Amino acid sequence: MQQFNKEQLGIVSEALYIAEDMTSNYYRLSVSEWKRHPFDLKTLAQLFSDDIRDNVFALLKKCTKKEHGHTEQNGREFYLICLQDHQIIHALNRDKGLTLLPLLVYILTHELVHIVRFCKFEERFDVKEEMRRLEEEQIVHRMTYEILKELSMPNLSHLFRSYMPTIRNIDTYML
Repeated sequence: MQQFNKEQLGIVSEALYIAEDMTSNYYRLSVSEWKRHPFDLKTLAQLFSDDIRDNVFALLKKCTKKEHGHTEQNGREFYLICLQDHQIIHALNRDKGLTLLPLLVYILTHELVHIVRFCKFEERFDVKEEMRRLEEEQIVHRMTYEILKELSMPNLSHLFRSYMPTIRNIDTYML
């Protein structure tokens, strides 16, 4: 499976910065408020085999720090965004209208919207019904669009047209 190279990992960092900034502005979250929505980001090289999927760009997990190898004993919950490098690279190779930065900004903003919605109890993380999950994906896609629509970034409009949740499942598989 293809993993992000050093240059691509730099783009992941840039995309996360943009996604956090855009999401913070939309929800009017301060730095201290973000601490109430704890998350971590991992790429393929850092994932356990159980965290690797072949049909999504990202896997969103709810974990405790203790479960994930941290020494902190309080077991505080946090969200883990597991980027699926191989799927993202495959999409870039398949669709020449895509570029890495806007795709990652979309993916990460989308996941951050989920996290904020879960932390604010606007939706439950553990929803199993397929129809509710599809509805949630459509809501989050619309919100992601609202957050990013004014962002001046090449190929972003192509991304919104091509990757509607009802057309392709580019979102998460939630555990």
